[in-house]
Amino acid sequence: MTVGSSPFQLPSLPGTLLPNILCGNQACWPHTVLLATAKFLLLCSQCSTSRGTFMKEKAATSFLLCSQNPLSWVLCTLQQRSHGCKQRFEAERGGPAIACSPTPISRLLGSESEPDQAAHCTDGEERGPRRHPGCWKMLTVAMCMALLGCLQAQELRGHVSVILLGATGDLARKYLWQGLFQLYLDEAGKDYSFSFHGAALTSTKQGQAFIAKVLESLSCPEDVAPDRCAELKGQFQRLSAYRHLATSEDYMALSKDIEAQVQHGGLREAGRIFYFSVPPFAYADIARNINSSCRPGPGAWLRVVLEKPFGHDHLSAQQLATELGGFFREEEMYRVDHYLGKQAVAQILPFRDQNRKALDGLWSRHHVERVEIIMKETVDAEGRTSFYEEYGVIRDVLQNHLTEVLTLVAMELPHNISSSESVLQHKLRAFRALRGLQKGSAVLGQYQAYSEQVRREQQKPDSFRSLTPTFAGVLVHMDNLRWEGVPFILMSGKALDERVGYVRILFRNQAYCVQNDEHWVADQSQCLPRQIVFYIGHGELGSPAVLVSRNLFRPSLPSESWKGLGARPGLRLFGRPLSDFYAYRPVREQDAYSVLISRIFHGRKDSFVTTENLLASWGFWTPLLDSLAHEVPRLYPGGAENGHLLDFEFSGAQLYFSQRQPERLVPGPGPAPMPSGFQVLKAKYRESPLISAWPEELIAKLADDIEATAVRAVRRFGTFHLALSGGSSPVPLFQQLATRHYGFPWAHTHLWLVDERCVPLWDPESNFQHLQTHLLQHVRVPYYNIHPMPVHLHQRLCAEEDQGAQTYASEISALVANSSFDLVLLGMGADGHTASLFPQSPSGLDGEQLVVLTESPSRPFQRMSLSLPLINRARKVAVLVMGRVKREITMLVSRVGHEPKKWPISGVLPSSGQLVWYMDYEAFLG
Repeated sequence: MTVGSSPFQLPSLPGTLLPNILCGNQACWPHTVLLATAKFLLLCSQCSTSRGTFMKEKAATSFLLCSQNPLSWVLCTLQQRSHGCKQRFEAERGGPAIACSPTPISRLLGSESEPDQAAHCTDGEERGPRRHPGCWKMLTVAMCMALLGCLQAQELRGHVSVILLGATGDLARKYLWQGLFQLYLDEAGKDYSFSFHGAALTSTKQGQAFIAKVLESLSCPEDVAPDRCAELKGQFQRLSAYRHLATSEDYMALSKDIEAQVQHGGLREAGRIFYFSVPPFAYADIARNINSSCRPGPGAWLRVVLEKPFGHDHLSAQQLATELGGFFREEEMYRVDHYLGKQAVAQILPFRDQNRKALDGLWSRHHVERVEIIMKETVDAEGRTSFYEEYGVIRDVLQNHLTEVLTLVAMELPHNISSSESVLQHKLRAFRALRGLQKGSAVLGQYQAYSEQVRREQQKPDSFRSLTPTFAGVLVHMDNLRWEGVPFILMSGKALDERVGYVRILFRNQAYCVQNDEHWVADQSQCLPRQIVFYIGHGELGSPAVLVSRNLFRPSLPSESWKGLGARPGLRLFGRPLSDFYAYRPVREQDAYSVLISRIFHGRKDSFVTTENLLASWGFWTPLLDSLAHEVPRLYPGGAENGHLLDFEFSGAQLYFSQRQPERLVPGPGPAPMPSGFQVLKAKYRESPLISAWPEELIAKLADDIEATAVRAVRRFGTFHLALSGGSSPVPLFQQLATRHYGFPWAHTHLWLVDERCVPLWDPESNFQHLQTHLLQHVRVPYYNIHPMPVHLHQRLCAEEDQGAQTYASEISALVANSSFDLVLLGMGADGHTASLFPQSPSGLDGEQLVVLTESPSRPFQRMSLSLPLINRARKVAVLVMGRVKREITMLVSRVGHEPKKWPISGVLPSSGQLVWYMDYEAFLG
């Protein structure tokens, strides 16, 4: 068919070309145009008044219409938008738009008052008018109306500016520019237009050259044809620019340029995204400049994207959060944990939601044996030791990536997982249910070449030895009904034997199969391991995957994004062939940053770390980090040579290496003896018996002695009265008593506290809460035999008028014969204090009071404590001293006399009982 002498056909426009031409990225595809055209012509043939009605309603509207060959086919909808359309078309297509003169509808319809002609168009030179037969004029008008209807139905929501700060950095080069390009691929042709600004302190010339090189290296997904990919890259390159951004004036100029661009294009600004790919020390200045000079106008949103690290501990994280909170609202901040963008991790909540019915009876302590959350790396820290020396493996990986994954597994599942607010609140509750970590909750390692790398890269002396761990295994427990008693194992390390990440939920096996294992069928036998694995990537599979044992259930996954994993004969995962699993992989693999950038654009806050969750995480990890600050990590050679050196086991809440590492008291020739090879050292300290050993043997010896004392007391008196101190040192003892001493006479034991902080008993800092967590909930002590200190009376803490100290003293006098405890367990502080009796404080050192209120030099300041005279009435007093930090006070106290006002511990000397010191080698020998 021809119009005049030229062929006329609907062009097959590539991808987003038509939306770009239509000045708004509307998705109005050719088949939509044809359908609308057919409907319009049908109406015209059936209604003689349609032409007149059409003219009456639309004659005032002028169109810009040009009919060229398919690749230069241009249609702009409204005459008043022609200039903006032309500008945008030139920007996106990289060349001049075809000049179109406005053509009223009346001309297209061939009215009496206007010549019957199409638009006059010029493409380089003027072309003469072309006369169209009436039917083709009607077809042309119908096409215009269909396109106009499409535009009216899908109005632009506005223009989005993305500013990448640190655009010339390593993270930007490797991931962020590619992620922004993927955002453009996904969103171009929909509701928004875009511009991308790369910003850094690099000079303009260098920055432009860097950006050009990075943009040229961008890649498209496999399902995008090469020609199409080249076209999209060209569009993205023309929408991207570099600018030097340092001063407040630079930010103000950027804001004005964005406003001018939006206004010039006849658009509305939807929002701005600032991606901070810069070190945290630069956050404050950048935030101040954005807040003062570069916020979008009213009606447009601001999203600020922050990269870790978000602090070094709870205090620094709190300070950074407060600083940023002075510039941005919480809903404006998106803290990135790129693990939340990994496809297998992002599938955890949807998987739980889509398989609720199958998992409801399985996802709890009654069926789950343990949960493993693992990230192993083969690379070491070479080239990054300055960062690694400050953070180490726990801060770098466990505190953020692995903890975020843990909450996705352990949190209660919201009714609506598409509600970001609901998901974040449930995650916060999971954080609050985490049981506090102790020194014994972790094992640490360091690959042997690390200290040498630090010395070389940071010009340290030859004698320098780093204590920074490059490997860590941590045992985590939840204090709630669903997960009580279930171990969550978090592990990460560098220079290991493979690169792999996964989350493995291993279920209890309570079946007995009569047939031998040769007859077990994967989807029928309950004797085979039952597990669900979210395979994060790399390893044997080499890609993300979701694996479910066939003897569990057939899972449901969204077919549009996940597909079955093909057979791989010979491949074994976790000791089982792949055929034992229902296995699924993504239909299209995406890198984590592409996923997260898309979610930032769509405002999905549940994929990011809120201030509350960040501080909850640091609150959980900081006590462990403090307790491990001086711990010497186990050395390992790296790679396959590690053998079983890093294997670890757990018992109760304790984690320890399976293989003992040789250690020496004094370096020397010959093979080093194992710790178990040393005899427990017995000597004298301050003229009283001293028992010294490695920590594990020392705790075992003390636990044995306490049990023996308890058995003798029950045999003689019928009851055993034990007073226990607070602090971190007794925690391993509590765990030892709970898990190894099944003959302990708990039913006849009364438990008292030596001292207590003036906080509610459920507070994490409460000594009673420590006792409850690590001992009481694991043993069967009658509740009426448990005697917490009454620090919280009448909704007040340690008020003199409430007489809490007198109440506790009266209880002791009533139940303990002669107010003489069978055994009192004490500790010794680095300042020489014991119980809550502190130097230069007269409270409780003498007099008739059995229980006193005291003041501590550290928070919480108010304490309640047994007095020194009451302690000295005990039949036996054991003093437990552990750790290298106690070496100095141990040496000092060994030389002083009876000076309790300076060193309260020196006043401990039972009047008719026995005093025994229990010290580990680090405290005793240094």
